[in-house]
Amino acid sequence: MFASLTDKLSKALRNLRGLSKLSEENITPALNEVQAALMSADVNLNVAKDFTERVKVACLGQAVIESVNPGQMAVKIVSDELTKLLGEGERAINPRRPLRILLVGLQGSGKTTSAAKLAKYLVKKEGIRKPSLIAADLRRRADRAATDVASMVGRLVKEAEAGAADLVIVDTAGRLQIDGDLMEEVRRVREIFQPHEVFLVADAALGQQAVDVAAKFHESTPLTGIILTKLDGDARGGAALSMKSVTGVPIRYMGTGEKSSDFEAFHPDRMAQRILGMGDVVSLVEKAQEVVDHKEAERLAEKMKKSDFDLEDFLSQMQQMKKMGPLGDIMKMMPGMGNVQVGAKEEKMLGKTEAIVLSMTKKERRNPDILNGSRRLRIAKGSGTQVSDVNALIKQFSQMREMMRMMKGGKGKELMRRMGQMGGGRGGMPGGGFPGMR
Repeated sequence: MFASLTDKLSKALRNLRGLSKLSEENITPALNEVQAALMSADVNLNVAKDFTERVKVACLGQAVIESVNPGQMAVKIVSDELTKLLGEGERAINPRRPLRILLVGLQGSGKTTSAAKLAKYLVKKEGIRKPSLIAADLRRRADRAATDVASMVGRLVKEAEAGAADLVIVDTAGRLQIDGDLMEEVRRVREIFQPHEVFLVADAALGQQAVDVAAKFHESTPLTGIILTKLDGDARGGAALSMKSVTGVPIRYMGTGEKSSDFEAFHPDRMAQRILGMGDVVSLVEKAQEVVDHKEAERLAEKMKKSDFDLEDFLSQMQQMKKMGPLGDIMKMMPGMGNVQVGAKEEKMLGKTEAIVLSMTKKERRNPDILNGSRRLRIAKGSGTQVSDVNALIKQFSQMREMMRMMKGGKGKELMRRMGQMGGGRGGMPGGGFPGMR
């Protein structure tokens, strides 16, 4: 979602980094670029102006002028102010048990999906043992006979808590737009339910309209947080950047994809780093800790250290990486790699690489040197690829394995020379990146 904004802000930050002195005259052009980048991302005009003004005032402070590296300090100020804009610090979920959460929002914003995702997340992260989800939309066919939403919610909540539920999420009805009936219904449900948290589920793709919706809901039904959905889309991201400043309500969680696991707590500082192209190492490590088999990772690391790494190990490494999610998402979390575009074509190449390795026998994976012409033809047919694809994979893997041997032997200068030769025209990555990606 933030790819375009990251590109434009990165250019502005490069100009700031190069400054040897901070004055109103030399920071104004760079800050104008920052403001233009924010507005092109559909950030509220007043929010964008206030943001650049705060950065300007901070940059012209006496402490900054006397700093050793004014340009780097200016970049840090931009990062700090962007963190404040996004919310400045995450807020823990209410500790009460049973925990009562009310979800509100417009139709199509993703309330029902978010209810399930939130329940799964809280089971995993907060020790919830028995969640209960209550659908309070009586306009659906299965509920035609029911009319009093609030009374029904009150009854079902009592039943859930009597059954030892330690989390109750009520998913309210939505409309295509805000109206009096919707607000009255939400007000009555809240009155009977007495929730500990009230989350608005807002579609990030709506841009400033999502901000307006949040403000109106908050005025009618005070919110404790926002769940921003569809952050994996191609919208400009202005909603995320404007939400807290305009409404005063923090973004608490975000939906990042269609899978039930594509749901995260919103960390303003980490999101600011991603937007500025600085990566998000903390989230990357947390994700790895959740999904990676640590014993297998240690085994692979030891084999690489001994330069005893075969295609069987490479397959295991690929499968471990796939558990962390799409490669493009992983790259965005790596410092300096936020602008590297990994789309469907690159993901398909990785799938092709995996298919080639899976089409080999265990003996072939453990000893690639036995892969003669007839074996390579069989592997190509089995994986639905060309013999040239198999040849390219084996060549790149051989180069990678040779590098491991050179690292083991301490031949640093020779290794750097080889890497320069092999990375030519491919962004400097050894062998052009992962074997199979060309």
